[in-house]
Amino acid sequence: MFQLRGILQRGNYLQKPSSSCFATELLLVKLLLTGETWRMVIDTTSRRKPVILIDQELWKKEEKRGYDPRPLSAVTAVLRMAKENSGSPKPHHLADSRKKRLTWILGVSGLCILFYVLGAWQNNTIPTSPSEVYSRVGCDNQSPPSSSSSSSSSSRPAEFDFDSHHQPNLKETSPSDKQFPPCDMSFSEYTPCEDRQRGRRFDRNMLKYRERHCPTKDELMYCLIPPPPKYKIPFKWPQSRDYAWYDNIPHKELSIEKAIQNWIQVEGDRFRFPGGGTMFPRGADAYIDDIARLIPLTDGGIRTAIDTGCGVASFGAYLLKRDIIAMSFAPRDTHEAQVQFALERGVPAIIGIMGSKRLPYPARAFDLAHCSRCLIPWFKYDGLYLIEVDRVLRPGGYWVLSGPPIHWKKYWRGWERTEEDLKQEQDSIESVARSLCWKKVTEKDDLSVWQKPINHVECNKLKRVHKNPPICNSENQDSAWYTDLEPCITSLPEASTPEEFAGGSLEDWPDRAFSVPPRINRGTIPGINAEKFREDNEVWKTRVAHYKKIIPELSRGRFRNIMDMNADLGGFAAAVLKYPVWVMNVVPVHSEKQTLGAIYERGLIGTYQDWCEGFSTYPRTYDLIHAGGLFSLYASRCDITLILLEMDRILRPEGTAVFRDDVETLTKIQSITNGMRWKSRILDHENGPFNPEKILVAVKTYWTGDDPTSQDHSN
Repeated sequence: MFQLRGILQRGNYLQKPSSSCFATELLLVKLLLTGETWRMVIDTTSRRKPVILIDQELWKKEEKRGYDPRPLSAVTAVLRMAKENSGSPKPHHLADSRKKRLTWILGVSGLCILFYVLGAWQNNTIPTSPSEVYSRVGCDNQSPPSSSSSSSSSSRPAEFDFDSHHQPNLKETSPSDKQFPPCDMSFSEYTPCEDRQRGRRFDRNMLKYRERHCPTKDELMYCLIPPPPKYKIPFKWPQSRDYAWYDNIPHKELSIEKAIQNWIQVEGDRFRFPGGGTMFPRGADAYIDDIARLIPLTDGGIRTAIDTGCGVASFGAYLLKRDIIAMSFAPRDTHEAQVQFALERGVPAIIGIMGSKRLPYPARAFDLAHCSRCLIPWFKYDGLYLIEVDRVLRPGGYWVLSGPPIHWKKYWRGWERTEEDLKQEQDSIESVARSLCWKKVTEKDDLSVWQKPINHVECNKLKRVHKNPPICNSENQDSAWYTDLEPCITSLPEASTPEEFAGGSLEDWPDRAFSVPPRINRGTIPGINAEKFREDNEVWKTRVAHYKKIIPELSRGRFRNIMDMNADLGGFAAAVLKYPVWVMNVVPVHSEKQTLGAIYERGLIGTYQDWCEGFSTYPRTYDLIHAGGLFSLYASRCDITLILLEMDRILRPEGTAVFRDDVETLTKIQSITNGMRWKSRILDHENGPFNPEKILVAVKTYWTGDDPTSQDHSN
């Protein structure tokens, strides 16, 4: 009888016929030949006890017990052939014997590698839709099989142990298993750092009371912001540009106050956005065409824009069709929910104001700045607000102004101001613009356009004579988080000739997205060079291809507003440009590398943020949130529960969150989000199960707050 003596360490290679959860992973195979004794050592990662595989008779017994020994059949056949042809080797057969022995070794090794790949593939199955993240049950919902049990689920992947064994120092004040209650319905539109009640405590000078004022420790809330009782999933883009559900933002004030200007109209159960504005009653499309006759809007040279006092962001909405992306901002003021309407439409926007602080953007960020009757007093405080526009405009960028005081000779009666007052205001704006070394391009009808110089070669000469405002000496040009406005012109990088673009010229769009940003070429971001930038692009192409498998809706229009909470170089945003989405690239102020300037040089948009505080947006304004390495960054800075609750506030019902971090951090996140009515699943890294970084995909479940009117009736 032919004997096969095998030793299996930490596992059993026999599988039950009903099991397709093929978790056996071969790690080491060795085949040794000594006389008539064969020995095969197989190391696996299954949990069953070691067994010994021997002859055909035991093979049949194992078949009767229910095991399927077919995976060993090929190996056994090779060994049987070896036995039948074995004997005392003769000298002239030694060479052939060695060749056959090598063939046997390679054959067995190849088979074992094949089975390993099959096992790894079946263990790494992923959901095909966000709903499957929580609807599909894997082996992790079963108790681990005992050593005496051989049964297993027919279609479930192997159970992974994601319990935290080496806990990082994550600050968390709330119990991880706590179920967070909904907040009162009065907080349905709560914006933590732009709360109007809190703002009343602060100085009204320079509109400081409308700036960011975040809750104190005693004011922090550990509850879930409730959606309105009849909340509906928003329309998909591009339909969302023109329509939004009334029940999602139940405010009719703007439709009444701005009825003549065609901002917004109520039509049954929805709002319609005709595209009008205070200074463009014919619609934003026609208004933008008027601007395009004055400056080049369609050649790819203008990509990023900032719209100050944006209303419902119709200007930004219609720029998108021209491949121009605008950062629209407006304060939370008497014009209820302007920014909320913009984001509900799928248009980039943020709560913000020109007050006493710098705008939260780096220097030289925007190709175009726009103000259409934005009511910002450009001529006050020695032109301080226009100086800030100069800081964020890139060299050669344009500033477009419409509304008072432009064309005042025609409109002064309708504006209810005197001719002298309006003329003085325009003269003051013209004077400030000249002091900034700007050139007036044109004034036609309701529009005036100025252009910033491409460098300061001539401006430096001018400032020797006209010193106010001076050119700043400080080097913190990009610093913009709670940074006071400065009454000086932000200096530009040195240029050797009057024709050279300070800081480097930018490629036209769309080439700009993947060209090396000038800040990186100039070596101004420590540790980042052109080669690393290109490598980062390739990494994100791979990651987004993997995300498409995990979340197929990413490419199907399910998501529109996306936030990257830790954007780094903007690689994620660049990799999803082919999809109908836009990305708010957030660079944490605590990041080691401040990369937001390079992100803007790629033709993308974003902002600075301290994630220990609330973000300047309304609740339920983003469809997908990406957080790669964020919680490791903030592990010792603040309570991670508050960061997750802020994510819940920002995320729409049935929205998706994607986390990338080590297993210990992700399990802590998962334990908290379980109490936030989220469903989640931890998946392997796109490069396989042996990468220590994992991916947590979570879906916020649909729920709404109670209708207060129904409660009143019941009482």
